[in-house]
Amino acid sequence: MSLLAAVGQFCATCIVSFNKATCQDLVRQASQRGAKMIFLPEASDFISKDKEQTLDLTRPLNDSEFLKGLVETAQEHKIWVSVGVHESSNVSDKVYNTHVVLNHQGRIVSTYRKLHLFNVDIEGGPRLMESDGTLQGDQLPGLIQTPLGKLGLETCYDMRFPELSLALRTKGAQLLAFPSAFTIKTGMAHWEVLLRARAIETQSYVFAAAQTGQHNEKRASYGNSMIVDPWGTVLARCPDTTEPSVVMANVDLDYLTKIRTEMPVMQHRRNDIYPGFVC
Repeated sequence: MSLLAAVGQFCATCIVSFNKATCQDLVRQASQRGAKMIFLPEASDFISKDKEQTLDLTRPLNDSEFLKGLVETAQEHKIWVSVGVHESSNVSDKVYNTHVVLNHQGRIVSTYRKLHLFNVDIEGGPRLMESDGTLQGDQLPGLIQTPLGKLGLETCYDMRFPELSLALRTKGAQLLAFPSAFTIKTGMAHWEVLLRARAIETQSYVFAAAQTGQHNEKRASYGNSMIVDPWGTVLARCPDTTEPSVVMANVDLDYLTKIRTEMPVMQHRRNDIYPGFVC
């Protein structure tokens, strides 16, 4: 049996109401086309121009107007939603980069705070220090039973660390989600190959919803949101445009089981020689 999943893509701004309305429309489109779950990008609530604006716009999850809008739409259309947002912390000058999952009743069923922060500071070159305004998470994400299968949560830069994906596979993940806002340079070089690698080595479906386009004078994102199957095949990819878009693909857990049975790589790991993964 296969079920439809969707990934959504758009260009977030610093206007939360605009981003909320855009994401609500993407959720509606996915539901109307038969999807059981939609995956939305990292920082879907907003992308700010600076740290001060980030602090001004960030709210606790239970007080987020952006999330309240998605809760209503998930309830109305009876669809699960994965989305990346900013979350207030107890540290006044920093926030969390949080991956939230809503069920078809609009209830938050899981949250994950990004473990790996993107820090680049090259002398005479670019500087993008996520840790300047973001606190890193400190817990391995749990698994969620969704209509599509058992889902493990990650976020963007996490995809460069295969240990995390393999740990989630060891825990029983069948699906991995990476809400993202990849830079254009790194996206052109590494986006697809990293996602396909994570799918192949964990033999899992990968959902990578990404920001796209020019958010402000300082920030632009690569786009190319995609769904990858456990064999590493790209099943669906959003168009290379700044317009909001949704693409769909079938998730077939029988096919996943077949791949894992015919190539049982997890049974072949030499954990007697090198460390295993946290269960």
